[in-house]
Amino acid sequence: MINIICVGKLKDKYLVQMADDYLTRLTKYHKVVVTELKDSNIKAEGDLILKLLNNKDYIVTMEIGGKNLSSVELSELIDKTFISYPNITFIIGGSDGIDERVLEKSNFRLSFGRNTYPHGVFRCLLLEQIYRSFKILNNESYHK
Repeated sequence: MINIICVGKLKDKYLVQMADDYLTRLTKYHKVVVTELKDSNIKAEGDLILKLLNNKDYIVTMEIGGKNLSSVELSELIDKTFISYPNITFIIGGSDGIDERVLEKSNFRLSFGRNTYPHGVFRCLLLEQIYRSFKILNNESYHK
């Protein structure tokens, strides 16, 4: 299973529709669960995230300073990870980032570049890249 823990809720209708579209597409390949947490201060957000983490899962924190992967490299990471772990959990922090206690549990720090994106747009980008990864892994065509 793929878990996506997000601080903040999608508010804009077009982003909700886009996220739902990618979640629907992903059901063909894998179960994906999105958990939205309330915006708060970084410590409170960290407390909530830590309660949701399972030590048996592979934890990927989304960070500007993380490693930048191509779509093919991300698909390879996902594929290799499922060999050893039952679940992959992606964490998207709030506007202040991710609590240090959560970062300490991260197995991989992933970046989509040094740009800053609105939360909802970034969530949709992550869902799209996960979807693209499964298309790549299944040798299926997808727009470039």
